Amino acid sequence: MTFKEQVSKLLNDALSEKPDMFLIDLSISDTYKIIVTLDADNGVNLQDCIDISRSIENNLDREEHDYALEVASVGVGSPLKLVRQYQKNVGRTLIVKANDETIEAELIEANDEYIVLSWSAREPKKIGKGKETVQKRQEISYSDIKQAVVTVNFN
Repeated sequence: MTFKEQVSKLLNDALSEKPDMFLIDLSISDTYKIIVTLDADNGVNLQDCIDISRSIENNLDREEHDYALEVASVGVGSPLKLVRQYQKNVGRTLIVKANDETIEAELIEANDEYIVLSWSAREPKKIGKGKETVQKRQEISYSDIKQAVVTVNFN
């Protein structure tokens, strides 16, 4: 079993004990620097990172490989990568780059094939002068999304 396979197995075993948590990224450099990035349906706290770190560290032999281990939660403002991340952020505002447009809107639905965004826009009235506020809604398939980020409001 390679070092990466060994780390992956230990990580999967640790995550199986925390079903609301899921892996975003695992990278292992040539110098055995292990970086684990996690997310969870209800957020990742420090204790979660410590628990996962210990599960891996306690089962690896430092005599065999001198490694460094970093376990962290996905950062605020990091692009969404997995369908599960979209699903956990329903109700929040996203900035989505898709095709040739960028939309800032509320994520109102996320299923296995696409997301649905909703937002208000000011458009010229169909009859008469001036503008009116209209409610917009758009479905975007995951394959069309180049990048999506949750916006952070400090209000």
